[in-house]
Amino acid sequence: MPAGRPIVEPEPTTLADTELLARLFRALGDATRLRILELLVDEGELHQAEIVRRLGAVQARVSEHLGCLMWCGFVESRVQGRRTLYRVANRQVRSLLDPAKRFLECNEAQIACCRRIDATPPNKETT
Repeated sequence: MPAGRPIVEPEPTTLADTELLARLFRALGDATRLRILELLVDEGELHQAEIVRRLGAVQARVSEHLGCLMWCGFVESRVQGRRTLYRVANRQVRSLLDPAKRFLECNEAQIACCRRIDATPPNKETT
């Protein structure tokens, strides 16, 4: 767990494997987080300002996404002087992204047209 982050739960929560896998995909389910990971996989290490510049994103949002990626163990940081540099925490991140891209090559049209992915879930009170 990254230093300085509040502890949400003193002990890890026991979850079913399928719930943990769903959380993994939710962590990767944001285009900005994926773009950050791709940058870090390709470049090795970057300062947050460089990530912001390359993505053309707002600094606060990049910071929020880096926090999520660090909390979930995808990214780690190190301080160099007055700068904080970010890098991929585990080589398996590339091993996770590459097969997903290959899967997408065969299923791009279906995924692009899927109306269920971003659909708002029905209100449980009205169903």
